[in-house]
Amino acid sequence: MNIRCSFCQTPYTLSRVQMLDALQEVDSKQLTHYDAHCPRCRRATQIPRQRLEMAMPNWRDELKEFEVEMKEHPQQEAPLPAPESTPVAEAASTPEPAAAKKGATKPKLTAKPAEGKSKPAARQTTPSADTKKSNDRKAGTKGTSKKK
Repeated sequence: MNIRCSFCQTPYTLSRVQMLDALQEVDSKQLTHYDAHCPRCRRATQIPRQRLEMAMPNWRDELKEFEVEMKEHPQQEAPLPAPESTPVAEAASTPEPAAAKKGATKPKLTAKPAEGKSKPAARQTTPSADTKKSNDRKAGTKGTSKKK
């Protein structure tokens, strides 16, 4: 079933298994709609029960077929990753040096600019900017009035 997210307008689909799960949930809890979550923004888009049933009119029969299929061809769980020697695992197993204890900070690396690159030019003011009235006002001290 093709769906468009009502918030971000991203199109996505519900697979056969997701449709069966949705119809089971709607039927068991006597809901009027199913909340399909958008893969992009994770917000829920409401799908009416009638639309789900129109997409799979004989869903109870298909659910029984799916259960039989899963019994004949069971899916194995994905194996957990083998614990390899990672820098995080090694750091946890070895004691920390005295300089790396709590409160101590690591020195920050500063990036050096490449020698061949030029720096951007600084902003320059025009000579007329020095003669403007606003500069005269800025130069005066607060609380005193200047008569010209």
